[in-house]
Amino acid sequence: MSALAMILSKRGYFVTGSDQKSNSQLNRLSEHGIKVFKQQIPTNIQTISRNSFCKPLIVISTAIPEHNPELRAAREANLKIIHRSDILAELIKNQPSIVVAGSHGKTTTSTFITTLLAQANQDPTAVIGGLVPCYNSNSHIGLGELLIAEADESDGSLVKFQSDLGIITNLELDHIDHYKDLNELANTMKKFSKNCKVLLANHDCPNVQKKIKASAWWSIEKSEGVDFAAIPIKVNGQQTIADIYEKGLKIGQITLPIPGLHNLSNAISAIAACRLKGIPYEILEKNISYLKTPGRRFEFRGIWKGRQVFDDYAHHPSEVNATLKMARLIIESSKSKLNNQPKRLVTVFEPHRYSRVHQFLKEFALALSESDLILLAPIYSAGEKIIDGINSECLANYIKGIHPDIPVFTAQNFKELPLLVETYTKQNDLIITMGAGDINQLWAALNANKPRVLWQATRLAA
Repeated sequence: MSALAMILSKRGYFVTGSDQKSNSQLNRLSEHGIKVFKQQIPTNIQTISRNSFCKPLIVISTAIPEHNPELRAAREANLKIIHRSDILAELIKNQPSIVVAGSHGKTTTSTFITTLLAQANQDPTAVIGGLVPCYNSNSHIGLGELLIAEADESDGSLVKFQSDLGIITNLELDHIDHYKDLNELANTMKKFSKNCKVLLANHDCPNVQKKIKASAWWSIEKSEGVDFAAIPIKVNGQQTIADIYEKGLKIGQITLPIPGLHNLSNAISAIAACRLKGIPYEILEKNISYLKTPGRRFEFRGIWKGRQVFDDYAHHPSEVNATLKMARLIIESSKSKLNNQPKRLVTVFEPHRYSRVHQFLKEFALALSESDLILLAPIYSAGEKIIDGINSECLANYIKGIHPDIPVFTAQNFKELPLLVETYTKQNDLIITMGAGDINQLWAALNANKPRVLWQATRLAA
């Protein structure tokens, strides 16, 4: 929403908005003259209407419930209300576009594509769900012809997008509040793919390979029978070196300055997208060194009392698994970008949505078991109703049942989480705060210099 607001404002529209929580993106909007209301109340609609020379258009996200007082006021005023995807669909339709869809890796892939195109002097417009390091923003108004957009599958709205080049990174059941099973999600992806003039897809994902018809394929597992491939030849905690193939022929070698095979897959999909848009490979290879992951994708927050703290958006078992395997590689590798080599992997995880934990309880437990120590925050509901028996304690018990040797502690509320961190972590730990809710605020809480009640943390964790 903030990216759309910024783009519309820069294109000459008068834009206002509201959000009940403050963050850096909202601050950036305010700095650019966009009025941001800090409460969602009926008087906002009255103020906007009174100060506008025409009836305002109201744009909402799926996160806004029907009982929202601001939305109800807009309906009572007979204002036109559309979904954010309708705005994005118009942007995509009005210029050549690359639209990235899939269950995981969308933001990173979109960021990689945007970065490579920017370094190739293409100056794309970007509408992305995370902060793009080369722009220090989740949006950019470029002078080039291409628009890069991230397509969210969580509510099915991506079927509205008609792109020149569509990308599907992978396909796995998620968002079970909207999809009853994998087939329903796959059917939505099929509709998206049919709206793309060209579709680029991940050959390494069995579900994509079985259920999606693509114009071109990429792989990090094989070079034959696919259009683009990056075959890893050296992997460590600092980088990945891979040979690059097109149509089975080796055309070069890259040194990706980011560890993790999932990031290599994202990188070759970005290279493939740029190649399909006519960017010479030599230019892309030269600019691989500029690639960085977007905000909240294994983002280094700093050093706290001798512990190196990272933050990550992972909230699905597969994402948790990929991130923790990369962290384990960093710990066990003789090469990493960290100044001090950490000795333990500590995961501070905030489960996201009761429905997701209920569906993937075993998968979460197995993925988190890559850690040496696990600290669990309460489930972030994302507006969902509580499911009886589904909470962080049941996840902790499941982990203990399959790995009794891994210490697991739970906090009764978010305020108690820093107490657990101070009590149970040690110097030279690598700490990952992980989840899609409020867990990214833990870094600030750790540095708030508030008195620590260590006995209380011990009692809560017992």
